[in-house]
Amino acid sequence: MNLAERLIVAADYSPKDYGGIAGVEAQVLALAEIFKGTGVYIKVNSIARAVDYGLTTRLHALGLKVMVDLKLNDIPKTMRTDAQLLAEVGPDIVTVMCSAGVAGMRAVQEVLGDQTEVLGVTVLTSLDEEACQAVFGCSPEAGVIRFAQMAKDAGISGLVLSPLEADAIIARPELDGLSLVTPGIRPKYAFVPGDDQKRKSTPMEAIASGVCRLVVGRPITQAAPNNDGLPQNPLEAAERILAEIQEGLDARGVA
Repeated sequence: MNLAERLIVAADYSPKDYGGIAGVEAQVLALAEIFKGTGVYIKVNSIARAVDYGLTTRLHALGLKVMVDLKLNDIPKTMRTDAQLLAEVGPDIVTVMCSAGVAGMRAVQEVLGDQTEVLGVTVLTSLDEEACQAVFGCSPEAGVIRFAQMAKDAGISGLVLSPLEADAIIARPELDGLSLVTPGIRPKYAFVPGDDQKRKSTPMEAIASGVCRLVVGRPITQAAPNNDGLPQNPLEAAERILAEIQEGLDARGVA
């Protein structure tokens, strides 16, 4: 995996800010134009539901790899149908909810496994200890470990988890082989107004802990010209984060 492939840029935009569905789609494609040829992934979520799965094809046409973050969560038959529809556009990564269960995750893997990485979302990074106890009846770490075993049993490629739980997964030999992808990434310089991420870390810390890829949205997409030394645009912000990822790789001794 080269350096750029370790960064997934989350193209998450509010329709209130960009004039509805058409405006958000245009903004996603404009962001894709900025990153064309860089080798990073683009992550789409709500807009992929609002437009159509063909958005993946349009992003592929710009030479970008695509993560379709649908967090599929349904009965196995429906999840298999979802996967069959996604197979027609061939996203590089698709997410499912581990809470859907082993059978549902396995159904998606069986359909997409030859062409697409299937990642299981464990405990959302917006949940703190109290919220996790309320939803799952356990700590975030215990929940992530439980879901990781289910993902392993389903045979999917990896996990989406907070960087704070990566060590707990890496320490368990029975979970070896799962690719770890972490959102909740905030560079030291970044300030995100109204930040809803509760369990987070810097890019360097996350990579040094042993994760494979980082998902970063607002610190990149909200970069704007300023006079205080912060990134001036999304590409510059991504370059800074890639430098921090390299620092994490160096700390791990990974070439």
